[in-house]
Amino acid sequence: MDNSIQVLSDKASYIASKNTWIEGVAIEQLLATANLPNMVKVVGMPDLHPGKGYPIGAAYLSREIIYPTLIGSDIGCGMGFWQTEINIAKLSIDKLERQIGNIDQSNTHHKYNLGTIGGGNHFAELQKVSKICDESLFNDYQLNAKKLFLLVHSGSRGLGHAILQNQLSRFGNQGLLENNPEALDYLAKHDNAIAFARLNRQIVAERLMANLNTQGGEVLNGCHNFLEKVMFTGQAYWLHRKGASSATDELVIVPRSRGDYSYLVKPIQHENLLMSLAHGAGRKWRRVDCKGKLDNRYSMQELKRTKLGSRVICEDSSLIFEEAPQVYKSIESVIESMQQANIVKVIAQLTPILNYKTQGGH
Repeated sequence: MDNSIQVLSDKASYIASKNTWIEGVAIEQLLATANLPNMVKVVGMPDLHPGKGYPIGAAYLSREIIYPTLIGSDIGCGMGFWQTEINIAKLSIDKLERQIGNIDQSNTHHKYNLGTIGGGNHFAELQKVSKICDESLFNDYQLNAKKLFLLVHSGSRGLGHAILQNQLSRFGNQGLLENNPEALDYLAKHDNAIAFARLNRQIVAERLMANLNTQGGEVLNGCHNFLEKVMFTGQAYWLHRKGASSATDELVIVPRSRGDYSYLVKPIQHENLLMSLAHGAGRKWRRVDCKGKLDNRYSMQELKRTKLGSRVICEDSSLIFEEAPQVYKSIESVIESMQQANIVKVIAQLTPILNYKTQGGH
């Protein structure tokens, strides 16, 4: 385990094998966060990358003070994963692309767009099992490699954004004492956003499966942007996760980007690593740099086909470049780092078939 745990200070460390690249700015942000008042420990995951002041892909443990800005605007963002009734043997990607339809707009008339994917790195993806890595666990969870799976990555949409903006306008980036009315108010809103985000992923999945004339069983529906009270060594703390999945979840899926493999894993709990694991691969490039680096090499149409033979539905001319596979780090190095740190058992590798981002509102 020691080879993959990089210690920065008595409060800060990160998980990375020798094959995992971590940007220097992200490490600087991690160290700065460790120095916030009442911060006890911070741990960066293998997908650690720079954020707006605070890094993404990390877990933060504080005592008596909560930091809403560490969670960010997309409270409850996470991954939902369903096993559909579609048989791989009868799969027609042309038919799937025709059937999937347009779910850019909410069908609930909710002011925060309940039942929609959203922009940025959010997506829905149809996947198939390409490799079973732990047959015993695969069977224990009654998974079927002959069926098509649906992955939904989305969050609390406009609700989480509204909560954070209210927080920033009143208190800026400062932390809140846990029993103060302001902290209790935030925690109540936070918990509501968590429930909203889980429901949002469920509705997105149901809408897509209805368009595909199928049904499905939920395998998991977990969050990677959230705050919770925990007990470590008999003491109460606040555990903030920003782009970090919980090791207390039964199962976690770790994707990279469209056009690359995802990995279904079973977490192994370690308090010294803050009971957390990576939520993805992590970005290599800033969004503002992506189009300039790629548009002279690839057309928009070329980016709708991937090296694995999958297809991408994305009619946003900026997003198609910002979320290209080339802008993300290697998912294999992230998985390798977590295996070396003994925080996951890999159950299966999944290959993308069809990735849905946006129909462009048409």
